[in-house]
Amino acid sequence: MHIAVNAYFWNRPNSGTGQYTRQLVYHLNRLVSDLDITLVYPQIPDQPAIPEQVPPSVKVKAVPTRPGHLGKVWFEQVGFPRASQEIGAAVAHVPYWGSPLRSPLPVVVTVHDLTTLLVREYRRGARARLYTALVSAAARGAAHILTDSQASKRDILTHLALPAEKVTVVYLAAAPQFTTQANLLLDRAIRQKYDLPDFFTLYLGGYELHKNVLTLLHAYTYVGQALGTDYPLLLAGHKPEISGANYPDYDDYIQRSQIEPYVRWLGYVDEEDKPSLYREAMCFAFPSRQEGFGLPPLEALACGTPVVATNASSLPEIVGDAAFAVDPDDARGMAGAIIAVLIEDNLAADLRKRGPVQARQFSWEKAATETLLVYDAAANSS
Repeated sequence: MHIAVNAYFWNRPNSGTGQYTRQLVYHLNRLVSDLDITLVYPQIPDQPAIPEQVPPSVKVKAVPTRPGHLGKVWFEQVGFPRASQEIGAAVAHVPYWGSPLRSPLPVVVTVHDLTTLLVREYRRGARARLYTALVSAAARGAAHILTDSQASKRDILTHLALPAEKVTVVYLAAAPQFTTQANLLLDRAIRQKYDLPDFFTLYLGGYELHKNVLTLLHAYTYVGQALGTDYPLLLAGHKPEISGANYPDYDDYIQRSQIEPYVRWLGYVDEEDKPSLYREAMCFAFPSRQEGFGLPPLEALACGTPVVATNASSLPEIVGDAAFAVDPDDARGMAGAIIAVLIEDNLAADLRKRGPVQARQFSWEKAATETLLVYDAAANSS
């Protein structure tokens, strides 16, 4: 069987969709000998002309594409389905919520979550509303939908009004490099590279409104008062350049809350540095309100780092009983959980044992196998 994969996010491995696309293709290519895979790649001016780190046996079909939002929509709706037909694929897979409204071959689309539909602030712009309406209609016409969790499946069935048999949950997994096996020289080098303090709580992820980082900062008003500057909060990931409805003004909040001594922006972290960064942290905090899966807390668990997450959307499915799960609006409860992890050695040791066990329940081999079954069913449905 020949599969065409939309590779729009292939060269963005720091994004959840980029990680998902790469890991799925890597494992499908390694596990299934009679599966041909072609990445349909948008060739955009001033961006890499070819996708990076493609396995030798995976083919690439480049499609010249304009930059910007209109170019992305054209690629999704016209360029990708046309190229998929030209290469003779049996099934087209769009690994994010952006499938074509019409396609000459069966389409499998991965709808990780419905965040852009469920969070009111993300629907305020006319362009956002039009795009959400387009991809919602396209998803209803797909041969099958994959999603990352039971929570996301419930949202899809409710808000896209689809029959349950058309939606399959395939859990993601932490990549193999996220492990408790420390490389002392590498970990020491990472500590020096980012000038890490001796003890710290880590947040690593996005800063959109639904990530709920303001509640974590509110929690740190209590943590800072209780523990002082010896246990700062490090904020890793791209700091928003502007504030608005989708991105709160974090610096203003930090200043008004007088928590500057307890909070530090770490900034962008190279993908290969993340395992060491997780292992060096005493606690990983993930305050999100809406997640299709939530790879960062699972990566932290795989590295043996105690996790404080929320009990919202998919996160209870992912962390199980291996992490603290608090209400996303309960800043005091979040602070109490963080403080407990930081100062209770026995509790932290127990969570360090539970984390890797929980993470091993998820594997990319299983995800690839379950995805292949969906490809087979979609190909036979045409």
